[in-house]
Amino acid sequence: MAKLDLDLSALRAVVAIADEGQFSLAASVLGVSQQAVSKRIAKLEGQLGTRLLERQTGNVALTVHGARFLPHARTVLTSADTAIAAVRELQVLRVAVHGAQIVDGNLMRFYLERHPDAQIELIMMGPSKTSRDAVVAGRVDVAFARHNWSAHRLPTYVNAAPAYLDALHLLVGSGHPLAQRDHIEFDDLADLTAWVPGAGFDSEVGDFYRQLSASCGVTINSERHPGGIGFTNILDRIADSQSLVTFGGEGTTTPWHPNIRRVPIVNPTPAYPMALLWRETASSHPALNSLIDFVAGSYRSNETSSVWLPEPDRALFRK
Repeated sequence: MAKLDLDLSALRAVVAIADEGQFSLAASVLGVSQQAVSKRIAKLEGQLGTRLLERQTGNVALTVHGARFLPHARTVLTSADTAIAAVRELQVLRVAVHGAQIVDGNLMRFYLERHPDAQIELIMMGPSKTSRDAVVAGRVDVAFARHNWSAHRLPTYVNAAPAYLDALHLLVGSGHPLAQRDHIEFDDLADLTAWVPGAGFDSEVGDFYRQLSASCGVTINSERHPGGIGFTNILDRIADSQSLVTFGGEGTTTPWHPNIRRVPIVNPTPAYPMALLWRETASSHPALNSLIDFVAGSYRSNETSSVWLPEPDRALFRK
């Protein structure tokens, strides 16, 4: 039998789909389009001469052949990642961010434009496998993420420093009753239902929105939607709704939409606490100190007193 040269990106696609259950979520985790994921799977299935995945209503399931293939794909990827890390670990600082449009991605883009020779590789993470997960597990050296999560405290080998308080505002459709408002009071969020699909995972993000809901009474709807949880799909759904709202971050680049309106939240303004996390093993990397200094220099600690934060987060962000 002729030997096949399998594409690692296709193996990553299979594993991501198996873990996430949807092509759209897998695409988000991999940082590529859903079409790219589909093409990788089709090519791999063509090479193997069999179906690995079967689309079902609302999700994707492994076929019998896919279930047999999956553990071997994981083993190959683990070996490949170990080999790559062995070469890169002394050269490149791996920094995890939530996405190119999220505040941490914007912060790092600003930094790298001013430090073009920095030996840094950005790793895009998704809502189900967050940056915090990646730095704790050692898949990256540094991450931007919420440091506090009472259910899963940071291990002692991960350090934390305040990075950014991402002030949240409401995003509503042009037909929503709040569309013409110039602001909304924090306590008035209790009457609203916010669709935040990224809060539907067992993560520090989900924990943040649970605490926000407990504090102001807003109902958090984190249901999955056939359109996926990408920015464009979220905005399309909110734009068409007269009842749902969602949250947008001040430091996050929200795609323009003709039927979306921003409504500031005041008294107080809720903010997502983004921290810089790094592993002790990365402390000697020459690129780390420069990044820490940049983050410390750009952090505005005076904002802490005027925003709502989960109480356990407040101590770090007073620094």
